[in-house]
Amino acid sequence: MTLLLLNLLLALAWVALTGEFTPLNLGIGFALGFAALWLTRRNGDRPGYVRKVGIVVSFSLFFLWELLLANLRMAIVLLRPHRNLQPGIVAVPLELDSDLGVTLLANLITLTPGTLALDVSSDRTVMYVHGVDVRDVDTFRYEIKHGFERRIKELLA
Repeated sequence: MTLLLLNLLLALAWVALTGEFTPLNLGIGFALGFAALWLTRRNGDRPGYVRKVGIVVSFSLFFLWELLLANLRMAIVLLRPHRNLQPGIVAVPLELDSDLGVTLLANLITLTPGTLALDVSSDRTVMYVHGVDVRDVDTFRYEIKHGFERRIKELLA
C-alpha cells in the first residue's frame, strides 16, 4: 500500500513540475512513477505492488478483449437472417472463496453481452449462468472457469 501512495505522490510531483493538471498528464505521471519504482526494485525481485499492477493491467486487457469478442458474437447472432439460438442455463462450479471474488465474477459475466449471472448457491460452490447461445455446455463452463475465474483468483491472491 505504501508503494501505491508513493506512486501517487510521484504522479502529483510530475503534474506539479509540468504545470498541467489534466487526467492525461496525471496518467503519464503515474506511469512514469511506476516505471521509476520498477527500476529501483532491490535484488532483482519484483515487489508485490509491481506484480499486482501487472496482474491488474493484464486482467483489464483480458476483460476488454472478452467484451469486444462478446459484442461481435452478439452482433453476428442478431444480424443472421435465421437465428437458431440455443439458450441455456449452465451450472458453473466455483473455486472462489470470497464474497468479493464471487461478486466480481457475477458482475463481469453480466457485463459481457450474451451472458447473465442468475444465482449463486447458498454455499457459494455453484453459479448459475444464462447464455444466449450455448452450443456446448462444457466449452461454456471452461471459458468462464479458465478465463474469468482463474484471473480473478490471481487478482485477489
